[in-house]
Amino acid sequence: MSDKKDLKKQTKENQEKEPFNLKKEILSWVQIIVAAVIIAWVLNTFIIANSYVPTGSMIPIIQSKSRVIGSRLSYLFSDPERGDVVIFYYPDDPEQKTFYVKRVIGLPGDTVTIKDGQVYINDSETPLEESYLAEPMEERETIQLSVETINSLNVEYNDMEYVSDDMVEVNVNDAVYHVPEGCYFMMGDNRNFSEDARLWQNKYVAKDKIIAKVLFCYFPNIHLVK
Repeated sequence: MSDKKDLKKQTKENQEKEPFNLKKEILSWVQIIVAAVIIAWVLNTFIIANSYVPTGSMIPIIQSKSRVIGSRLSYLFSDPERGDVVIFYYPDDPEQKTFYVKRVIGLPGDTVTIKDGQVYINDSETPLEESYLAEPMEERETIQLSVETINSLNVEYNDMEYVSDDMVEVNVNDAVYHVPEGCYFMMGDNRNFSEDARLWQNKYVAKDKIIAKVLFCYFPNIHLVK
């Protein structure tokens, strides 16, 4: 008798269940997708920066054709520090479509001196400690890059432009750079093969052009970037 009652109860519950509604199901999935898109937009616009590095200018810490994640919040209440790896707008691109990833070497007001393949900050007689370098700087043939030449090296990726500088050889003859207030001097870790501030027409990057501090690389392998 008990089994019959349970069966009748279950049958009644099944009958009371709301029938499948395709329109409602589709609407539910649309809401989930829209919410996911909004969350992704907020993350990419205000919290993180996802950048592609097509060249070997930051070897060994970032290999060619790597992808990195940066924090847009890192410099909201503080300033970039010497040694930070940052994503920023390439200063010679007036349209601000080109992203660069380099290391902060000179801070606002600094005098950066390059002498005999070493970097000196202000009046220090001791060269900057740079354990992150791929190799010591060497004196190589200078290649003068005009804006047209630089543009010809650009490669497009996901509607953004990235300057391909793998084959640029840099002259490291003695040079002195006076970093203006509110600006930063950037160089690549692969110092002998990096098209960086030493070759730019506009050699300094304003703080408001720095997009994010690089935190880690996630492709082709995962590791912290320091």
